[in-house]
Amino acid sequence: MSISRNRRGSALLAVLWLSAALATIAFSLAATVRGEVERAATATDGVRSYELAAGAVQRAILHMLWGINNPGPLRDYAPGTPRLRFQFPTGDAEVEIVPESAKLNINSAPPEDLFRLLSILGVDPGRARAIVLAIMDWRAPSPEGLTEFDQYYLSLRPSFRSRHSSFEEIEELLLLRGMTPEIFYGTYERAPQKEGEGLRLAPRAGLAQCLSVFGSAGPVDVNTAHPAVLGAVGLPPDVVAALVARRRTAPLRPQDLAGLSDLGPAGARLRIGGNSIFTLRATARLKLANGRFSDMVRSVAAMVKFMPAGYDAPYHILRWYDRGGSGQL
Repeated sequence: MSISRNRRGSALLAVLWLSAALATIAFSLAATVRGEVERAATATDGVRSYELAAGAVQRAILHMLWGINNPGPLRDYAPGTPRLRFQFPTGDAEVEIVPESAKLNINSAPPEDLFRLLSILGVDPGRARAIVLAIMDWRAPSPEGLTEFDQYYLSLRPSFRSRHSSFEEIEELLLLRGMTPEIFYGTYERAPQKEGEGLRLAPRAGLAQCLSVFGSAGPVDVNTAHPAVLGAVGLPPDVVAALVARRRTAPLRPQDLAGLSDLGPAGARLRIGGNSIFTLRATARLKLANGRFSDMVRSVAAMVKFMPAGYDAPYHILRWYDRGGSGQL
C-alpha cells in the first residue's frame, strides 16, 4: 500500500515539474513573441516616419518652387524663410531650410575665419592652427616638391598625398592632419544644470554644420547661419546671441540689415536668403490612433539645387541623407 502511495506521489511530483517546465516555456515563448511584435511595430513606425519625413522634403521643394516663381504675401515660402511646418493625416513634420550660403566656403574662406571658427567650436589653439594650415595646404596648388603634410600623409597606411586642389566633398576634411570625427561632426557636452535637474547633454556643432564646398565666399545668411559661423565672420558674442534670440521670434528682413551697418566689416558680411543650393532637413513624428504623437522621431535631409528656367528639371537633388545629414543641419 505504501509502495502504491509512493508511486502516486512520484507521479504527481513529475506532473508538477512537467507543468512548471511547460509554463516556463510558454512564458518564454510569449515574451519572445511579444518582443518580436514590438520590434516589428517599431520597425514599421520607423519606415512610416521615414516616408513621412521624405514626403515633407518633397513638399517643401514644391512650396519653395512656388514661392520663388510666384512671389507674394500669400506664399508659405519667401527668401529667408528658415522653416516650413506641415500637417499630414499620419503625423506632423518640420522642414529646416538652410541655404548653403549660411556656411563658409571651404575653398575660399580666409585662414583667419577658419581659425576663429575652430576656436568658437572649442578646438584648442594649437590644434586649430594645425588644421587651418592643413586646409590651406590641401587646397593650394601643387608645389615643386613634397610639403610637410604630403610627407605625413605618405607615412600613413594607406598612404596618399594632399589633393592640392579645391575640396570636392566636405568629408575630405576628415583626411586632414589634426582632424578628428568630433571636430568634424560635432559631439555632445555637459549642459548647465538647473537646480533639481539631472545630467543633461547639449549638442556641440562641428565643421560639417559650418563649412561647405557650396558655401558663401561673401556674406552669410543671417537667419540660418550657425552661431559659430556668425562669430567666425567677426561678430562679437553678444551680437551673435542677440541675433539668434531675435530670429527665433521672426526671421530678419532685408530692411533689418540696415540696422546692422554699425557693426562695421562684420555687418557687411550678412545677407538674407540663399542662392540656388539649399539643404532641407525634415523631422517627422507619427500620429497614433489615440491622437497623440509617437515618441519616435525620424529625420532625413536633401541638398537641393534649384535650376533656372530652361533646364531639364526645375531642381536637382545633389545629395540625400537618410539619417538627417551632417549635423544635425
